[in-house]
Amino acid sequence: MFENAFNSIDKALRAEEGTASELDYVEQTSWVLFLKYLDDLETDREDRAALEGRDYTPIFDNEHRWSTWAAPKTADGKFDHNAALTGTDLIEFVNTDLFPYLSGFRESATGPDTIEYKVGEVFTEIVNKFRSGYILRDVLDIVDGLEFNTQASKHELSDLYEARIKRMGNAGRNGGEYYTPRSLIRAMIQVLEPQIGETIYDGAVGSAGFLCEAFEFLRPMTDSAEDWDILQRRTFYGQEKKSLAYIIGIMNMVLHGIEAPNIIHTNTLNENVMDIQEKDRFDIILANPPFGGSERKEVQQNFPIKSGETAYLFLQHFIRKLKTGGRAAVVIKNTVLSNADNASVAVRKELLEVCNLHTILDCPQKTFQGAGVKTVVLFFEKGKPTQDIWYYQLDPGRALGKTNPLNDEDLREFIDLQANFTTGEKSWTVATSDLDLATFDLSVKNPNAPENAPLRSPEEIIDEMLARDAETARILEDIRGML
Repeated sequence: MFENAFNSIDKALRAEEGTASELDYVEQTSWVLFLKYLDDLETDREDRAALEGRDYTPIFDNEHRWSTWAAPKTADGKFDHNAALTGTDLIEFVNTDLFPYLSGFRESATGPDTIEYKVGEVFTEIVNKFRSGYILRDVLDIVDGLEFNTQASKHELSDLYEARIKRMGNAGRNGGEYYTPRSLIRAMIQVLEPQIGETIYDGAVGSAGFLCEAFEFLRPMTDSAEDWDILQRRTFYGQEKKSLAYIIGIMNMVLHGIEAPNIIHTNTLNENVMDIQEKDRFDIILANPPFGGSERKEVQQNFPIKSGETAYLFLQHFIRKLKTGGRAAVVIKNTVLSNADNASVAVRKELLEVCNLHTILDCPQKTFQGAGVKTVVLFFEKGKPTQDIWYYQLDPGRALGKTNPLNDEDLREFIDLQANFTTGEKSWTVATSDLDLATFDLSVKNPNAPENAPLRSPEEIIDEMLARDAETARILEDIRGML
């Protein structure tokens, strides 16, 4: 049902002048889906309140409810063509009435942890790009036929929405900013094993893939209404700098079933890490900060180790955002392990001294579509220094690509071996006492890999070339003699 609907929406958007790419398709599909989802949520709440004999005040007033402007119905439940807005009237209503009304919730909401506030945030940031009211009417009609009132339908919707986000990331200017392979995220979560009651933070939240997957991991553990409330309101936290990623992240979490995501639209690195207090810290950090970014001088002043490279700033931020005993898994480019500049060495030294960096997962090329660098995942626990580091060199046995991505099976051995830090052909342990204390180089160097044949000297190569030339000349002379 949802797959056919999404394909029909994409077909309609290809004819829309205001949308030109997968980025636009996801953005514009998102706000329409979001409003339909909220309308179904409202209906469920109203029905539940009626059964329990309680009063219920809807989020939206009657004029701005989906069932009024997007899909008006006659008394017998059929679409009311006479009442439905179409064409120019529809675009004018959306731009001058609906969006201003929805964005106003940011000011009128009782607090930032409410669904009303998130609605206001989304529609303050997002812009309607539909220019044709007839195409928008087609999209509204398609979405109105979708139902989100069962767990199975919500699961199907969230899966398809994730697929759209992946396509958006692959089509975007920086795919790595938008999409982290979900199989890798699931492996990171399985290693950290979050529990109900622990707080989970992503300071570079993007499309919220880490938080959504953590929610899926924890949801089966809920045994009571209190557990569910903790999971909904006091578990997942994130921050995102870029407007589109922030919007997509909120809507992705809502469509996964987290009604009021605790995501803030801000540059995480603007926070002075020396001002972070215990109340600001989290039990678990899961993140994939942007690759190869750079920050201005004034932002670097927020960190004791100054660097224009965002990777080093984010690592300092994450170390200080962890509670003592807290656990983290962070994706980062592999050059962080070996760069010899002062900032790189200082960050590695701090990480090893303040945290137990117990695991480094070395990811293969093209784990991230669109990213031209190799990556590693650092697993660490705050509160005690590192003694031993267990490495695992992930090798799926094939070249990864857009049509052949990393999958859960590729990571199964890593998860199994990591539980006991088992050594093998792809895994080994390095003691910090064996590190070079001048550089704290953590480069991935598998001692179990077969040695390559030693390189030949230039003299040997030249001698061989001359010998081959002489052999060729002799053969040519023999052929000449036969003519």
